Amino acid sequence: MTLRARYARDAAVQVVIVLMTLIVVVPLFIIIAYVVVNGFTALNLDFFTQELGSPARAMQGRPAGLRHSIIGTIVIDLVALGMALPFGIATGIMMSEYPEHPFAPVSRLMVSTLNGMPAVLMGLLAYALVVKNTGGFSAIAGSVALAFVMIPIISRTTESVLRVTPWSLREAGLSLGLPRWRVTVSLVLPAARAGVVTGVLIAFARAAGEAAPLLLTSFGNNYFSMDLTQPMDSLPQRLYSLAISPYRQWHTMGWGGAIILLLFVMFTFYAGRVAVKKMEDRALGVHEMRRVARGKSKGE
Repeated sequence: MTLRARYARDAAVQVVIVLMTLIVVVPLFIIIAYVVVNGFTALNLDFFTQELGSPARAMQGRPAGLRHSIIGTIVIDLVALGMALPFGIATGIMMSEYPEHPFAPVSRLMVSTLNGMPAVLMGLLAYALVVKNTGGFSAIAGSVALAFVMIPIISRTTESVLRVTPWSLREAGLSLGLPRWRVTVSLVLPAARAGVVTGVLIAFARAAGEAAPLLLTSFGNNYFSMDLTQPMDSLPQRLYSLAISPYRQWHTMGWGGAIILLLFVMFTFYAGRVAVKKMEDRALGVHEMRRVARGKSKGE
């Protein structure tokens, strides 16, 4: 093959790559632009300081907002993350570090099943476990449903990043007489913390956009509430309710809520990237300091 033919093939491949990228990126920008254009007019002071209230507000044109939905989203998602984090990381450790354990293949099967389940089925599971047994809808039930969404993502990510951690790290700890669990907790997991944090944030962002599980669990609330044992509103569930409402004012507020939800997810990913970058820089700095110290000790 001549040099000119190689350049031509390289240019053709680059064109294909650019086209495939545009096919993915352009629809995303179209969706974001459409949401912003339709919902930007709803973003005012009342939107962030008022609650939705009864339909009479919309019929009378009185100020209304989604303050309760924004705060409710943060509360429900953070409680769900607190529930999912220990179970997800522990399951990932089991599948990666203890593959010979009888429970490991069962864990892998359950994680794969949960990961492939529609989110509405996780809402039904939380409804059967929490709502029916407590006698009513609640924010706790919504957090349980979202925790079911997060656990398989955290578990799979934790397993993947632990598997690529060098085995020499484990061998070094075991050679010092450390028990296996101590090696995992003190050496292997800290070495993979950047990947684990990334997986946790991906799971958090994924759950933040789920509406179906919350329709069956937290149910929603037109008024502000911080009681976890009572129905609580959230942006994904509220967007669905506003979209099917007959009031034009509520439709506009729904588009505004979609903007806030987009910003919330984007901020989560950005914060995750910054946190991971700082962790990697800190680890690189520690490694460099150790290398310099070893060099000085050899010189002496």
